[in-house]
Amino acid sequence: MNEPCCEEVQDFYTSDPKKPALKEVNVWPCTGRSSSSSGVFSSCPHVLLYLSLCLIKCLLAHPQCLDYGPPFQPPFHLEFCSAYENFGCCDQEKDNSIAAKYWDIMDCIDPRGHKLCGTYIKDILCQECSPYAAHLYDAENPGTPLRNIPGLCFDYCSEFHFNCHSAISLLTSDTHIQGCCETNRTHFCSLLHLHDEDYCFPNVLKNTALNTNLGLMVEDHKGCLQLCLMEVANSLRNPVLMVHANDHTHRMFIAEQVGVIWVYLPGGSRLEEPFLDVRSLVLATPWLGDERGFLGMAFHPKYKDNGKFYIYYSYMDKNRVEKIRISELKVLASDANKADPRSERNLLELEEPAANHNGGQLLFGLDGYMYLFTGDGGKAGDPFGTFGNAQNKSTLLGKVLRIDVDGRSPDGKPYRIPPDNPFVSDPKARPEVYAYGVRNMWRCAVDRGDPVTKKGRGRIFCGDVGQNRFEEIDIIVKGGNYGWRAKEGFECYDTKLCHNSSLDDILPIFAYGRSVGKSVTGGYVYRGCESPNLNGLYIFGDFMSGRLMALQEDEMRNKWKKQDICIGSTRTCAFPGMISSYSKFIISFAEDEAGELYFLSTSYPSAYAPHGSLYKFIDPARRAPPGKCKYKPSPVKTESKWIPFVPRAKTVLEVLNEPSATKPLKKSSTPTAATPAVAPPKGKKTPSTKIKASTAKRAPSGKKRQKIKAEAKPHKPKWEKVAHVNSITPAPSSPKKSSSHRTRTKSLLPKKAAFAKEKRERRKEGR
Repeated sequence: MNEPCCEEVQDFYTSDPKKPALKEVNVWPCTGRSSSSSGVFSSCPHVLLYLSLCLIKCLLAHPQCLDYGPPFQPPFHLEFCSAYENFGCCDQEKDNSIAAKYWDIMDCIDPRGHKLCGTYIKDILCQECSPYAAHLYDAENPGTPLRNIPGLCFDYCSEFHFNCHSAISLLTSDTHIQGCCETNRTHFCSLLHLHDEDYCFPNVLKNTALNTNLGLMVEDHKGCLQLCLMEVANSLRNPVLMVHANDHTHRMFIAEQVGVIWVYLPGGSRLEEPFLDVRSLVLATPWLGDERGFLGMAFHPKYKDNGKFYIYYSYMDKNRVEKIRISELKVLASDANKADPRSERNLLELEEPAANHNGGQLLFGLDGYMYLFTGDGGKAGDPFGTFGNAQNKSTLLGKVLRIDVDGRSPDGKPYRIPPDNPFVSDPKARPEVYAYGVRNMWRCAVDRGDPVTKKGRGRIFCGDVGQNRFEEIDIIVKGGNYGWRAKEGFECYDTKLCHNSSLDDILPIFAYGRSVGKSVTGGYVYRGCESPNLNGLYIFGDFMSGRLMALQEDEMRNKWKKQDICIGSTRTCAFPGMISSYSKFIISFAEDEAGELYFLSTSYPSAYAPHGSLYKFIDPARRAPPGKCKYKPSPVKTESKWIPFVPRAKTVLEVLNEPSATKPLKKSSTPTAATPAVAPPKGKKTPSTKIKASTAKRAPSGKKRQKIKAEAKPHKPKWEKVAHVNSITPAPSSPKKSSSHRTRTKSLLPKKAAFAKEKRERRKEGR
């Protein structure tokens, strides 16, 4: 049972009788012999384990370090393993540690051995620094034991053994290897053999196909950026947003469309009691894609000191009129994780003429003022008044508003008008208006700016949902007219208005048509620390198609270039904790306090369906050096019970370890994270209200509603076909044309008769 394992693999290679006899390098007696540079000693792997690793290795051979993370660029020059100072798996501390091991070994070798074996030993030890260290040491999966010595190409291994076989005992304390392999070159090199010759040392350094773009974002043959995801939260009811309080606690506040806000702690646990529950106030229904509900939230820039935050939600007044309400609340003085619902102070209320296009974004700019993004009032084509609400500066619908929440107006309003608002001196305009001509901006974000140069800091990016042809991404400009309803994207929508419109209208930085998606979800410019390659990319998505996309700014040409983002290659995402699929309906994007980027999505876009998840973006090609992105959250006393996070999505490694792992992997094996999740239409999600669905206004009906219903049937294998592991595949679109009411429309759950009636109503309205 305990024979040397070398004997078990003697048939892998036959010895070459033409090879010269071995020369002897004397190993001097010494104390404190160094362990292997990996610090792990294990017996030689048996043939069965060896072969199984070889089978998996073809899938997992990609840059990865012994700590199971992507490689990085060391922050400082490496003195010893300098071949990997531009990109690899060692920082200066690790480099110094390897150098110390090297000199310990060399102290045990005679002078002739220094000259003959020094380079071999150094190169072998430095493979811990290689970008492919995990592959060389069989460390792609934490469940497998590390090799004592990295995988060496057979020719190189033969040369090393021929010249330095006596030094093997200094590189490993494995008695099996020491006992059988010092005198048997074939057995020794068979053990160190890697199934994939391209990845053994030193061939891996010579392979230009592997190393040409090493450290850059991986692209597939179509130019799609290969990113990975980590599941952070699940079982959420249409999660419409995730925000942080910027109070150094690094808590995440996730709001559900029904009107409940949950607190997630830095370790991933959720508090059992919600931060805020306003379901009794919020108007929400179970209609698929209903845009009403709890829609927005923002913390005051000085929240740490004043405890104030703001919410944006749909509600129905006593006269059964649907409205939007923006309110201020405060956190309880006795519990930092609970808001005081009795502290609500109404700042602004807007009557909504239709159930869709409710806006929903709240944010604070660098100027300290609050920006509010309202929809145009709903229906299709902004049919209100002569030119529509969006072009009418005397109404607050279809606008970007800016107010000072820390003051009061002379006329009694619970907020002050910033003196530099662009239309304060225009008697025909509301002074709150900052920009106009918007249709229904769904998700906007402030750019933190480049971490070093601060370039781009303060820009506000928004996704504006289109009517029936184009979706667009805009940068908000003071006093800007974004063209709706005269224009949609770069094209005319209302021909008469378009021909008479101003040439100074603000054009989108990017627009896309229906072949790409049908309801844009605005995102963020990545400015985090963990994934340096993503810096400066504006990442966003589409609610209906489930596509993820990125825009890269071309400053020379003043243009933005679009690239698709693909999630789920088994090769690029074979890291612990990474998943390769997501729920289709992309509701919102988010940024944590450290600047890392997330998105929220669901597999069933109903405000009451607990199928929503939060995912974190990971670049598998490169990470920041270990320790660079560490932060110490400020402690927060918690009164509520902690609920540990239990992931539902299977990681790539789990999928590969399943019995079917030897077959080509086509789909994710988990329904929740396996379908690209789609969130409620751009209009807004419907927060859960205690108002019965029968008492609320019906969601607009029509072909688009039917499309959402058809695509969102729960528990159907059809959904799983959408999320492939090796790329994001848009959900199949309905064969019917979508309705002109281009935001996330609502869909009634059952009943054919209701659909027929809604169709007739829609035709009458000219949608």
